Amino acid sequence: MKREVTRADILPAAEYADARKKKRAEIVSLKKNRRLEVGPFATFYFECYETMLAQIHEMLFIEQGGEEQIQGELDAYNPLIPKGEELVATVMFEIDDPLRRARVLARLGGVEETAFIEVAGERIPGKAEEDQDRTSAEGKASSVQFIRFGFAGPQIERFRTPGTQILVGFSHPEYGHLAVMPEAVRAALAEDFA
Repeated sequence: MKREVTRADILPAAEYADARKKKRAEIVSLKKNRRLEVGPFATFYFECYETMLAQIHEMLFIEQGGEEQIQGELDAYNPLIPKGEELVATVMFEIDDPLRRARVLARLGGVEETAFIEVAGERIPGKAEEDQDRTSAEGKASSVQFIRFGFAGPQIERFRTPGTQILVGFSHPEYGHLAVMPEAVRAALAEDFA
């Protein structure tokens, strides 16, 4: 399992453009078992080397920044690849109506600090990315959060065991929701551990 995207992994722009449709279909298939809806608005997208490589390629394709852009994208997305004893999620609060989105997010300050994964009854708290300020001074949460969940050895072994009950959720007073992780998602994410 690769843990870092390097310059050597980046396809030339023309080669990626030619393969883009196929690569996007592949990543959609991969992501199917790497996502989990929690409550009415939040979706956890669990990242890995492949999802971040795809994200970097898409940013380069869309922004057309060439060679000068590559290192910035590597610096931005490599920290979101799990390093062997963790899961890393991009959590998106997806609310189509802009007014409703603003009202909901205004009440969710600090929500990133209340995320958790529970493995066979043992709670693993999430930790927001340190260099990301995801709650404003006014207490409004960002609609996108980057959260990592560090696991100890026994927790990893329980997570890897088929049939283990895994819950994902928030304990925020305004967004106290959780979801049971489907077995197909558990099996896919178990591959993220070293």
